[in-house]
Amino acid sequence: MTDGPLIVQSDKTLLLEVDHESAADCRKAIAPFAELERAPEHIHTYRLTPLGLWNARAAGHDAEQVIDTLLRYSRYPVPHALLIDVAETMARYGRLQLNNHPVHGLVLQSIDAAVLEEVLRSKKVTPLLGARVDETTVVVHPSERGHLKQALVKLGWPAEDIAGYVDGERHAIGLEATAWQPRPYQTEAAEGFWHGGSGVVVLPCGSGKTIVGALAMALAQATTLILVTNTVAARQWRDELLRRTTLTADEIGEYSGARKEIRPVTIATYQVMTTKRQGIYPHLEVFDSRDWGLIIYDEVHLLPAPIFRFTADIQSRRRLGLTATLVREDGRESDVFSLIGPKRYDAPWKDIENQGYIAPADCIEVRVTLPDADRMTYAMAEPEDRYRLSASAPEKLRITEAIVARHTDDRVLVIGQYLDQIAELGEHLEAPVITGETPVRERERLFEAFRSGDVRVLVVSKVANFSVDLPEAGVAIQVSGTFGSRQEEAQRLGRVLRPKADGRSAHFYSIVTRDTVDADFAQHRQRFLAEQGYAYRIIDADDVHAGTWDVS
Repeated sequence: MTDGPLIVQSDKTLLLEVDHESAADCRKAIAPFAELERAPEHIHTYRLTPLGLWNARAAGHDAEQVIDTLLRYSRYPVPHALLIDVAETMARYGRLQLNNHPVHGLVLQSIDAAVLEEVLRSKKVTPLLGARVDETTVVVHPSERGHLKQALVKLGWPAEDIAGYVDGERHAIGLEATAWQPRPYQTEAAEGFWHGGSGVVVLPCGSGKTIVGALAMALAQATTLILVTNTVAARQWRDELLRRTTLTADEIGEYSGARKEIRPVTIATYQVMTTKRQGIYPHLEVFDSRDWGLIIYDEVHLLPAPIFRFTADIQSRRRLGLTATLVREDGRESDVFSLIGPKRYDAPWKDIENQGYIAPADCIEVRVTLPDADRMTYAMAEPEDRYRLSASAPEKLRITEAIVARHTDDRVLVIGQYLDQIAELGEHLEAPVITGETPVRERERLFEAFRSGDVRVLVVSKVANFSVDLPEAGVAIQVSGTFGSRQEEAQRLGRVLRPKADGRSAHFYSIVTRDTVDADFAQHRQRFLAEQGYAYRIIDADDVHAGTWDVS
């Protein structure tokens, strides 16, 4: 028995003692294969899942490394049955392989004939397969490549896809290397993706995921389709590619609600791609409009269901997913794994912070109390109405004003969920407001005014959660969110993580109403950031009004 920070239990939960001197090293070591479930003050709970272990296996970690990590950091003897289960679960990845046969084309092969027999008996798998070649090989129709991988993951036998990719239409893409140099982790991420052929790169907000995309495009030297969350993100991608690569404006097209341009590099929005008319998705034809050599999915954790369905049909194209978190609130992480590809690179946020590429962040939860009259209204409300009542507590307005007044030298983003709350905040703070109803041109004008310093405080809805480049933002104040969304919490913190010229820390405030579902959801939202090593300080509203909290 050692004095390690980890307790490994037979139900596959890992309990990490946060205050232990080796806790940070342990967290970093288990992050590639363990998923954080709960993160209160002193003990964080992780869980070993098949998908987490398969992602680790695809990223190059083997069972011996995982077991060694558990044994090294565990305080008590690790249950032997759990170690066997880890080894056997990770050994499932790669027992089935999709490969190219010199005669039969795309085939499913197994190094274990019994495994192939098992999956062939599945009613979900049989229709996706063709003729039997021999006892370990069966033909797969190319159009079923993605659907088969989805089905096999659900059966617990994830296939390793080594069938290769089409090169697509060649298009020269160089890097403007004289003006800038990629950071080491960006190069490693792009090369990790390229070596794997398809998959997901996980990097913190503000760490330059767009540059990883540009590096991948330079490796592919092919026509590229880039899918992004909205038009603002599309134009930021275009500007970044013009700055970082040899591409010209004429080579980059925008496919959005405003424009329908298809060029060698085309940037399309998820919104227009998933527009449905008379039961069909007419814009999904963009996938077939050119012989794409690379498809990039920005914010891949937000990938809409129709895009999943079409991605299943284009598995011969190289696919790169970019995200700050693989967490999906709809539970479809296995579809990202099977259709976009496994995790190819994952850099812990604190590692990037320690290298100086993102700002250190001070996370503060400010707790407010509902007035007695509102408390009774809340108690008598229907369950579906309680979150709005607690998230829109009137005290949040006064707290926001006090925080903004304290940060007079910073540019501040105030982020909310409800339009009436956002409008009221904008009025009280005398600050411009951006919502989904704000025209794209006006959004871009206000974002630019914020960057230049003409606007110091900006009130935004969830439209600013994703792919908005605001490096000057030093403070974010979250007054309400999308229930318990962990991915949203990560994205909102990411708005302020760009490194500051004077080396100052970023500040992220989350204003939460105690003794309500607002507090429950806040705890759930914070899980992902706790996994990345960010701890929330909790202060009372009275401390804010008195100005007695530390903002160094």
